[in-house]
Amino acid sequence: MSRSPAARVLVASVLSAATLLTAAACSAGGTDRARSAPRSPASPVSPAAEQPPAAPATPAAPPVLTEEQARAALVTETDLGGPWVPTRGAATWRDGLLKATTGDADCRRLLDALYTDDLFGVPGGPRAVVALDDMDTDAQLRHQVTSHRAADLDRTLDWLKTLPEKCGSFTATPERGGAAEVVVTQVPLPEAGDARQGLRVTLTGTDADGEPAVLTLEVAAVRVGEDAISLTNGGLGEVVSDITRAVAELGARRLTDIRRQGRALV
Repeated sequence: MSRSPAARVLVASVLSAATLLTAAACSAGGTDRARSAPRSPASPVSPAAEQPPAAPATPAAPPVLTEEQARAALVTETDLGGPWVPTRGAATWRDGLLKATTGDADCRRLLDALYTDDLFGVPGGPRAVVALDDMDTDAQLRHQVTSHRAADLDRTLDWLKTLPEKCGSFTATPERGGAAEVVVTQVPLPEAGDARQGLRVTLTGTDADGEPAVLTLEVAAVRVGEDAISLTNGGLGEVVSDITRAVAELGARRLTDIRRQGRALV
């Protein structure tokens, strides 16, 4: 798919912004560091006293992401610049095409996850969300940061990887009637985070006014330790894969830096 000059400029700005993340990440969570309590003077130890063997050092578990840190890890309109702005509300195609069902359990689960923007399920920790609109193409982008057990995240990613084969092509029934033909393919993602999976879902049916419509949704899911990034980029017009990949990479780098800063404060 060809890209407009505006899209090329946007992708370049997103990728160059990744080099500036470390300084921004250091401000997230730094004010929450507790002062250490004063210690009483150590008791004198007799040279003859037998000292117990030192316990082997164990690596500290990464701290739970705070809400402030989760919000700081989001990619916003400030990072993207024009034509992206804070969302004006849910698009009509969400209920017109995306609120649908089908017979196969895996394909139905996919449709439900796309409609609710809940790829990884209910988080075990904080959730931070940002939603943006592209004023040029009317695409909508939704970026989330959530915390879960790493094993649960990997199970979801493994399931997503099976969908281009399990749900490569199927028919869905939107709640408002009619039928929609759905095609699911894989979207390659940059080597960001610990594990990742991208999908492109195309629904061909009718919009809320009964007019023919093609909805394209790109999904990026990335695990960073026990935290996750989920991203949807979709609309009835042009959906640029480079935007999906660039935001996924930028978000993963930002979350990685914030997690690293959190470990330094332990």
